Amino acid sequence: MAKARQAEYERLNGKYLKEAQQLLDSGDYAQASEKFWGATAEVIKAVAAKRGVALGSHRSLGEYIERLQRMHPGWNLPRLFNAANSLHMNFYEDWLPPEIVSDGARAVTELVQKLKTLLD
Repeated sequence: MAKARQAEYERLNGKYLKEAQQLLDSGDYAQASEKFWGATAEVIKAVAAKRGVALGSHRSLGEYIERLQRMHPGWNLPRLFNAANSLHMNFYEDWLPPEIVSDGARAVTELVQKLKTLLD
């Protein structure tokens, strides 16, 4: 069951990343922001599922990032997670300038790349 859940989270992560980049390229920054957040949430849940941990709340995602940071102190996971969370807020408020959304997108991409190494 955990393997199937992990695979679904990984599938959604890829789907959301692709959609986020398309939305970013088209200038739909609010929608791109939410897709980048979704990609973040899904990759964190995939890593947790691989370890038999189920995450359900926004808070549990942040707590799990802290746990992963203790295991990988040089990865700056809280900073990257905070950028993703800022994008999540931008979906509702649409207040971030395009440059900051693009910077957040790069942070999410970096976070995803780092966490995917834990899925191999």
